[in-house]
Amino acid sequence: MDLNRINELAKKKKEVGLTEAETIEQGKLRAEYMEVFRSNFKNQLDNVYLVDEKGNKEKIKEKPNTRS
Repeated sequence: MDLNRINELAKKKKEVGLTEAETIEQGKLRAEYMEVFRSNFKNQLDNVYLVDEKGNKEKIKEKPNTRS
């Protein structure tokens, strides 16, 4: 994943527009970035615990996927 390239394409899109090949590349790079982001975010949430007033730690339960 190349965040610099994603940013270059975003800047170019605003300034002069993108070619068809660049638009496809941008879509692929963004999809790859989001996959990595979601994976990292899920890993972070997997290590989060709720602590009650008594100091008891409880792991956050995974919510069922409700996306359609």
